[in-house]
Amino acid sequence: MTLRNGVKGSTDPLRVQGSALALLSFWCRFAENKGAVLGLAFLCVILFLALAAGIVAPHSPIEQYRSAFLTPPVWQQGGSWNFVLGTDDVGRDLLSRLIHGARLSLLIGLSVVALSLSCGTVLGLTAAFAGGVVDGLIMRLMDVLLVFPSLLLAIVIVAILGPGLFNAMLAVAIVMLPGYTRLSRASALGELARDYVTATRCAGAGHLYLMFNTVLPNCLAPLIVQASLGFSGAILDAASLGFLGLGAQPPTPEWGTMLAGALQYYQRAWWVLTFPGLAVLFTVLAFNLFGDGLRDALDPKLRR
Repeated sequence: MTLRNGVKGSTDPLRVQGSALALLSFWCRFAENKGAVLGLAFLCVILFLALAAGIVAPHSPIEQYRSAFLTPPVWQQGGSWNFVLGTDDVGRDLLSRLIHGARLSLLIGLSVVALSLSCGTVLGLTAAFAGGVVDGLIMRLMDVLLVFPSLLLAIVIVAILGPGLFNAMLAVAIVMLPGYTRLSRASALGELARDYVTATRCAGAGHLYLMFNTVLPNCLAPLIVQASLGFSGAILDAASLGFLGLGAQPPTPEWGTMLAGALQYYQRAWWVLTFPGLAVLFTVLAFNLFGDGLRDALDPKLRR
């Protein structure tokens, strides 16, 4: 008993130290990509603004100031410190709408990625383990979804379900589903031929245990990278649907909807169109840079 307790007490610090070293090694590999670090820093700022939107935003995103229609930014002649980035065509503060739009955009990305990742992983693992007819049916369905351009398929789905934020998120999740399904199936097929899976199966483990406890943890690295890159695609597709009038409806402060409402003022009020477009651009770019660095850090072939 004493020896067992002593061994247990000595292995726990070693395990913690090993986890800390692994985390430090991962961060060192990730930090080698300066673009990924810059993208992560920008995402941290966006996340803070989204979480503290009610405190950071100087005004309500839907409050209209009828004496301040199309007020220019503060550094331009006619600007006011009450509206740092100016106002839109109905007198709403542009900075407040951008901050609240960040919250909505991150919520869209999280919801879409969570839904498509979970469903795609289950479908991919089912196809890999079942094989035969089930595998063929699932993959042919994914091939049918891949035939259509992603934005066109999302437009068709929203046109059937009706415009709205929830329907737009559901449409984007369906569009992104084939990528996660094919990736999880390919990763699972590569793991099924390994000895540890055969040993676990010979020990009497059931199919669900093999799928979710044995194979899935070893397939998470590529899925995590795909999910990080999927955030940018989800935000961009949702903004595109909002721009076409099929996503979030006014007066919801969504970046794509803000772009759609500002088209007619692009000559006389450039700020109404420029700042929402830059918000979409930099957020999508930051997620892509972060996903690229995450892929390099998790790829064992790139480790020295």
